[in-house]
Amino acid sequence: MIIKDYWLHGFTVFMGFFAMLNPVGNLPVFIAMVSNFDRKTQRKVALRSVIVAFVIIAIFSIFGHIIFRMFGITLPAFQIAGGLIVFVMGYNLLNAKESNMHTQAPIAREDMEKIAEDMAITPLGTPLLAGPGTISAAMNFVGAGKSILNVILVIGMFAIMCVITYFLFLSSHKLAAHVNPGILKVVTRVMGLILSVIAIQMVIIGIEGTIHLFQ
Repeated sequence: MIIKDYWLHGFTVFMGFFAMLNPVGNLPVFIAMVSNFDRKTQRKVALRSVIVAFVIIAIFSIFGHIIFRMFGITLPAFQIAGGLIVFVMGYNLLNAKESNMHTQAPIAREDMEKIAEDMAITPLGTPLLAGPGTISAAMNFVGAGKSILNVILVIGMFAIMCVITYFLFLSSHKLAAHVNPGILKVVTRVMGLILSVIAIQMVIIGIEGTIHLFQ
């Protein structure tokens, strides 16, 4: 890739991760889950959740192909499966439905510190932030460039998204108090549209890769 291509690819990766993580649309979920914690605990939950998500995506970005070879999985197959997963998420967002990947089980009110630590790992860190769809997107973005620089680019873009998500989580209560709920719904639907387009592109790339495998 030339520098211009890296800029374009970086922007595509950033927008893809932004749509996948949907930090603005996930603010109500975060607020609902940490509303009973003090501000210090909320900051810990927010920080731990983005760190968990970053580590998961970094591992799959670097070693994903090795894991694939171990289990005999082809990249085109994963691209098609990932595209279908992402499309379902995008379709649900377009129709204002909550994805199963973004749901969380009721949490007891005892042992708040322990609960906060567990909550940061799951469901916030995974699958809310680093779910199957995000992993699929990261793997596809890495496969598109097939170079060390591209891997660094993908991980870097996700790191930026984690930082943005962290600060949005920290300011979630202030934002919720000033942003009209209708605006959040609009943003969610736009993210759904972007996800759907990215999903179709994943499937197309996967089909093309499958054809090349049999040629």
